[in-house]
Amino acid sequence: MYKVIAMAAALSILFSCKPGNKSNGTTTGSGDTAKTPAQPAMKAPDFNADSAYMYVQKQVDFGPRVPGTDAHARCALYLYTQLKTYCDNASIQQAQAQTWDKKTIPIKNIIGEINPEAVTRVVLFAHWDTRPIAEQDTKDKDKPILGANDGGSGIGVLLEIARQLHLKRPDIGVDIIFFDSEDWGNTSIDHSFCLGSQYWGRNPHKPDYKAMYGVGLDMVGAPDASFLMEGFSKQVAGEVQQKVWQTANKLGHYNYFRFTEYGAIIDDHYYVNNLRGIPTIDIIHLKPGGGFGDFWHTHDDDMDVIDRNTLKAVGETLLAVIYSEKGS
Repeated sequence: MYKVIAMAAALSILFSCKPGNKSNGTTTGSGDTAKTPAQPAMKAPDFNADSAYMYVQKQVDFGPRVPGTDAHARCALYLYTQLKTYCDNASIQQAQAQTWDKKTIPIKNIIGEINPEAVTRVVLFAHWDTRPIAEQDTKDKDKPILGANDGGSGIGVLLEIARQLHLKRPDIGVDIIFFDSEDWGNTSIDHSFCLGSQYWGRNPHKPDYKAMYGVGLDMVGAPDASFLMEGFSKQVAGEVQQKVWQTANKLGHYNYFRFTEYGAIIDDHYYVNNLRGIPTIDIIHLKPGGGFGDFWHTHDDDMDVIDRNTLKAVGETLLAVIYSEKGS
């Protein structure tokens, strides 16, 4: 799913824009305590973890959301309807892509805009599709996974954030994107993952789209999840990464957001940064010893691995960050 890049190589990749693949990685070091962030300009609304959990459950109820399937089409309509309810503008960016195994699949990037007239903007995103195979499992390896965490959790958090932004307007503009076709890839083939974000990066929903920074979410619902400081995020958006981690720690979520460095990973944030020039970070479950949770790319990735406390830690942190920003 992801590929870790050595830190020295990450700098080279940053300037050459040549991506690798997606696979596991290892810890590279640990950090220290950070400065206390400035007080928020606005008080953030409360993040409702039960609501976020419900949004994850709704997705899982459709079954595996593999591009080209009926479940994928029905879930796309549901997600679009939710964003249309909470955002000023909502749209589905549709295209086709060829997978590494020569299949043509639909791309449906689902996009919501809040305060579309605001100049100062932040983009938040996650992928909503699920893996078509369970190659990390010991059984039914050729069958698709439910993807409650790997896909569903990030979308659940962002839907609840959208709902809160609708109830209490922030000073800035916020764009929420649900990227499609992230998880149909082969770790040995360049560019085979993140097809939706690659397409959007070259064809944004608005010409010359820019944002102050971006935050991607991936696998943000597991119990006792550890969100380490991913290396590519640090290289391209270190100040943003520090701000998010400092905010999380100030809110008491230090058991989740750890000041521990990790190797660079190719995920949707890589393409948002390299193709759109937006400094972007990834909040992603990473094991300190390397790799992801035991549920990763297996049939165990169901609602049993979704924890409300973890969803709250991520959602509450992002809301605090958003409401700390002043518009222009």
